[in-house]
Amino acid sequence: MPASDSPAISVEDLTLAFGSFVVMRDLTFDVEPGEIFAIMGGSGSGKSTLLKHLLGLLRPTQGTIQLEGRRLWAMDEAERTAQLRRTGVLYQKGALWSSMTLAENVALPLQEHTDLSPSEIDRIVSLKLALVGLRGFESFRPHEISGGMRKRAALARAIALDPSILFFDEPTSGLDPVSARRLDDLILQLRDSLGTTVVVVSHDLESIFTIADRALYLDIETRTMTALGPPEALREAPPNPRVHQFLTRSLEAA
Repeated sequence: MPASDSPAISVEDLTLAFGSFVVMRDLTFDVEPGEIFAIMGGSGSGKSTLLKHLLGLLRPTQGTIQLEGRRLWAMDEAERTAQLRRTGVLYQKGALWSSMTLAENVALPLQEHTDLSPSEIDRIVSLKLALVGLRGFESFRPHEISGGMRKRAALARAIALDPSILFFDEPTSGLDPVSARRLDDLILQLRDSLGTTVVVVSHDLESIFTIADRALYLDIETRTMTALGPPEALREAPPNPRVHQFLTRSLEAA
């Protein structure tokens, strides 16, 4: 295990590209253990592409990614799979299996990746659904509940294996303001109670200012990161006009 003071995620000199097309270059940043870290930027800036690289779904063109002190692409496939199993993901649309109940959805990673007995899995599933406020909804299917409840059920599945790092892709997208704020509160509660490191891709400013300890800004014009720090500090003293425009939703020319 890495030392407790090591970054949960360390990215150095990262280039994201598809063939000759460079999405982002020269990305260098750390995410500290227990931190809520936001990745922000305009549409098409590469937020989701960066997330896929952090999840090990895409291999960097250049640079390194370390998770908990281990270089992701220096491991063999078995080691990398084991390391990535220590992460959880909440996808933008939840990605729940529509033919399964909520309990069956949450149980799936436990059935696939552990040797726990059915009774032990049932106990964990009930606990995870209770943690996200869905006690009593075990037998419901995704189409029978609201969008906000589906996001929370997907979060229960994401934390089924007790991940040390959680990734969120636009978690409040498509939610009404009340459901979005409830999900933000839940993310904060999980971080505080479980000590989980959280990385959030988001364009929702209210959410970013509510939950993020620090935020990274990806600039689509320069194709690199141009800001890193607490969101409030970046809003008060933006390093460039485009960061100011993004964080204030200003219509001023950048």
